[in-house]
Amino acid sequence: MSATTDPIADMLTRIRNGVRAHAKSVDVPFSKVKAGILAVMKREGYIADFQSAGEEGAKKLIRVYLKYSDIGEPVIAEIQRASTPGRRVYKGAEAIEPVLRGIGMAVVSTSRGILSDRECRKERLGGEVLCTVW
Repeated sequence: MSATTDPIADMLTRIRNGVRAHAKSVDVPFSKVKAGILAVMKREGYIADFQSAGEEGAKKLIRVYLKYSDIGEPVIAEIQRASTPGRRVYKGAEAIEPVLRGIGMAVVSTSRGILSDRECRKERLGGEVLCTVW
């Protein structure tokens, strides 16, 4: 397997595909940034949980437990990459607006770690917008 040019987009695609297939969980290669994004998604209620899932060959994995409503509808309707390696998206604290009028959220990499858009507005922090979820 070759290295991907955008590992965060790869993780988001695995989550998107898992939700569409109504999978209970998906495995993604480990990185601190991905763990930070997943921690924000868990805090905001978009995934049930995530944990270290051992190793596949020489690579550590994170198992992401997807979340569904009582009637089986996925909590994540859409998940999109905002910044890419070729086009970074930075926003100041004033420019970070609610996603879909507050229904969704943006995940932002700041000087104080990876935070949700709501946490950024509260802390008055800007940064790189990594992805949006709703």
